[in-house]
Amino acid sequence: QVQLVESGGGLVQAGGSLRLSCAASGRSFRNYAMGWFRQAPGKQRDFVAATSWNGASTYYADSVKGRFTISRDDAKNTMYLQMNSLKPEDTAVYYCAARYGYADQPMAVGSYNYWGQGTQVTVSS
Repeated sequence: QVQLVESGGGLVQAGGSLRLSCAASGRSFRNYAMGWFRQAPGKQRDFVAATSWNGASTYYADSVKGRFTISRDDAKNTMYLQMNSLKPEDTAVYYCAARYGYADQPMAVGSYNYWGQGTQVTVSS
């Protein structure tokens, strides 16, 4: 069992930056595929970014490419999402997710079976 806790959300002006963290406990998340998703009020949960179980591959939604960077530090059991050039449309609750091993569809919500409680990101115009 893996417990995930997100942190780092907050209120920022458009053009600003935030770094989200996802800390895992319960067991090492080495060998876990990890992802970030977000959900705005009244909308479905959407893919943002993901990293493969070994960190060799990363994936991004088109809407965040070039602005967001996903990374992981397996020694610290922590995953990060560096968000730059934030836009009001990035406003959402951001969730981290995990699954053991290979995820053949890393952009799909259904690929992950562990989720954090979410952290709010609000970008003002």
